[in-house]
Amino acid sequence: MTYDLLDGLRVIEAAAFVAGPSAGMHLAQMGAEVIRIDAIGGGPDYRRWPLAPNGASLYWEGLNKGKKSIAIDLSSGEGRELALALATAPGDSCGLFLTNFPVHGFLSYQALAARREDVICVRVMGWADGAPAVDYTINAAVGVPLMTGPVDSLNPVNHVFPAWDFIAGSQAAFAMVAAERARRCTGLGANVQLPLSDVAATCLSQTGQLAETLMGGDRQRMGNDLFGAFGRDFGTADGRRLMVVAITPKQWSGLIKVLDIARPVSKIEQEAGVCFASDEGARFMHRARLFPVFEAAIVARTCADLGPAFDEAGVTWSEYRSLAEAAFDQRLFAGNPVFETISHPSGLSYPAAGPAAHLAGRPRAAVAPSPRLGADSDEVLTKVLGLGDGAIAALHDRGVVAGPAS
Repeated sequence: MTYDLLDGLRVIEAAAFVAGPSAGMHLAQMGAEVIRIDAIGGGPDYRRWPLAPNGASLYWEGLNKGKKSIAIDLSSGEGRELALALATAPGDSCGLFLTNFPVHGFLSYQALAARREDVICVRVMGWADGAPAVDYTINAAVGVPLMTGPVDSLNPVNHVFPAWDFIAGSQAAFAMVAAERARRCTGLGANVQLPLSDVAATCLSQTGQLAETLMGGDRQRMGNDLFGAFGRDFGTADGRRLMVVAITPKQWSGLIKVLDIARPVSKIEQEAGVCFASDEGARFMHRARLFPVFEAAIVARTCADLGPAFDEAGVTWSEYRSLAEAAFDQRLFAGNPVFETISHPSGLSYPAAGPAAHLAGRPRAAVAPSPRLGADSDEVLTKVLGLGDGAIAALHDRGVVAGPAS
């Protein structure tokens, strides 16, 4: 599913894992031509889990949709020369390079700029000083796992979703578009470095968590309690578990009405001298007294009974369920027009996501699958570097490039 907002831009990507490839995918799904430089036989993430029953990486297929692939032997001098030539190819909408290769090396900004002065290089990094890092290690370093998890546990709890990686990927795509726009105005290239550590640090600062810690110490664990407002998980009569949240006055009043608990809640308000309807912080501060009231009311009813009543009253809630259950949710996956069942390079057919952003009033285009390794090698060498058939055949003969495996 692609749009044409970035039609005409050509981005060369040499990246693995989540942040870099997700940035390239965002650009591709908004219309840019994104050409992956792949190692012959696949890079370090080409067979990364989760795997399909036939051994193909569902991870790799998911992150590289809509791109092209040229397979190059990057261990050879000739292969590295080709990579540099691709990244710095001439043209007003070219010279855009996305990577997570090390700062120093054959794909350094200095090496790129020596060939094309106005090159734009967006480089996703681990730490700002060049030290390696991944989402899990950055998450551990910034302290989030010690704020996450059960109240009575001392063990760190890492989030299973690589949030910093995906935020970094979105920021890298944004930085690429911003730098390209600036180049159109100034003629200047850019050396953009995006450390994963800075992504995490800035997010924690922007949400006030760093300031909170500096002023009052680390935030304590509170299980599934929503910090600063009313929210927690509650059990129902039929053994289901719901996450119920009330941030706005409307959400709070709707929740009180559905559960018919105005009297006991009012009693707590009077004794505490607060107004829960107008002060979400007060709901959080007095949650130890409020939760038992809500627990008793919710556990007396079934999920099937509460759900429609919550929806009608504008209550914000959701049932806890597995991804296997959620996969059949019409709003999320099964009936969501963001998804389309397509054939993938692995030979499997399953739903694939287009861009989450939808341009209202414009039709969605078909979701483009990820490429087969080296599927576009000859096309890229011809179109981007202007090589003839004989030169391309010689590169194949010498093992510098490869086409798709049969």
